[in-house]
Amino acid sequence: MRRLKLGYAPTRRFVFSAEDAFRYKQMIREKIESFGLGIDIVDLEGINEEGLLYNDLAGAERVIERFRKEDVDAVFFPHCNFGTEDAVARVAKALGKPVLLWGPRDESPLEDGMRLRDTQCGLFATGKVLRRFNVPFTYVTNTRVDDPVFERGFVNFIAAANVVRHFRNLRILQIGPRPASFWTMICNEGELLERFGIEIHPITLVDIQRAGERIAKKGGPELKEAIDYIKATLDWSEVSEDDVRRIAALKVAMRTYARETQSSAIAIQCWSSLQDAMGIMPCLANAILTDEQIPVTCETDIHGAITSVMMQAAAFNEAPTFFADLTIRHPENDNGELLFHCGNFPVSLVEGRPKLRRHFLFDDHSPGTNEGRIKGGSVSLARFDGDHGEYSLFLGRARGSEGPYTRGTYVWVEVNDWPLWEEKLVTGPYVHHIVGIHANVIPALYEACRYIPGLKPDPVDPTEDEIRAWLRGSK
Repeated sequence: MRRLKLGYAPTRRFVFSAEDAFRYKQMIREKIESFGLGIDIVDLEGINEEGLLYNDLAGAERVIERFRKEDVDAVFFPHCNFGTEDAVARVAKALGKPVLLWGPRDESPLEDGMRLRDTQCGLFATGKVLRRFNVPFTYVTNTRVDDPVFERGFVNFIAAANVVRHFRNLRILQIGPRPASFWTMICNEGELLERFGIEIHPITLVDIQRAGERIAKKGGPELKEAIDYIKATLDWSEVSEDDVRRIAALKVAMRTYARETQSSAIAIQCWSSLQDAMGIMPCLANAILTDEQIPVTCETDIHGAITSVMMQAAAFNEAPTFFADLTIRHPENDNGELLFHCGNFPVSLVEGRPKLRRHFLFDDHSPGTNEGRIKGGSVSLARFDGDHGEYSLFLGRARGSEGPYTRGTYVWVEVNDWPLWEEKLVTGPYVHHIVGIHANVIPALYEACRYIPGLKPDPVDPTEDEIRAWLRGSK
């Protein structure tokens, strides 16, 4: 997708210093550009002589027109002095995009007692009017331009806005129905479309089988690239040349379908009909695609695919996700848990040289698993899920820990209070699948829920109070 576009709408009020507001407009623009987020900024230059939003109804209409034409994904209203609350609210309401409200902290009054900006007072006013207009918004504490709290809040807002724009454009490629015995993977396709606008594009296992066979027979640069990557990156000594070719062909077929259907992620019925039809496991193909920012979830887990896209977006698509089973508790650490799946974790995360192996659970031992322990460190874990018409987003943080060897792709993690996690996960609406990422995306995902009606954040660690305190700089 294209880079995120931010509507930059600095605002002032006529009774305060226009010169000081103009100076802060430039200062704030330079500061947010210095954060290096790789966003496109659409400003108000040419709207009027100042490039500022103030008490002019026609001016507000011109701002709305420009931002709509540029198709901005979010809007930032820095209050360069008191600001014009009704103009801000009109623009925000008309666009329906995530809104950031912040203003730079005022200096001391002048020697004659006059004040140039009264920014904080204007923020109180705008917050109230946005509520009157039923506009959800993000607020960052009134701080100086160089304060780390401003940078923290701004970056987190942009990450949240990136989640929202990906969420609002979600299409999941579904390859095959859920396995018959996996009732946990039941989802309401109609409700996802009606409630969130999420589209599911289903194809059959026969479709992917035939596409894979055509690609394997025809060859081509994409297939060669996939084969070369597998041979160069993995220890494939336990499988045959033909196995590698079929796995690579499956990967190319899945990517082609995702591209043609403009799907953000894939949910595949990874077993067991696919093994019968193609003689391979899709795990490694899933792993490679996930590394390429097309996350693939096992067992036709649609909600898991949605979670994966949200987490990628929260990390600015700079880190791969990994889709895991919550498997067993650590044999010695009461707060430890095994995150595992047969072999679908991204290859880039595996410590050392991963192995391309035959599956260890099935009688026919079909080849196609990518095996190895992935790196630990700090990870964010999340799960979008719901039932009975109610949806929530589980959020928690963990850290990699030592633990015994097991097959497949895996990592042992430690959390703050596993019995609390287990209780929340079992009592629902969650299942045994969770998505991880090596990035701190919890505050951004929490904030994104503000702009997704019908989705409630459900943080376990940090708590909601701890997230808010971190964002406002209280801890």
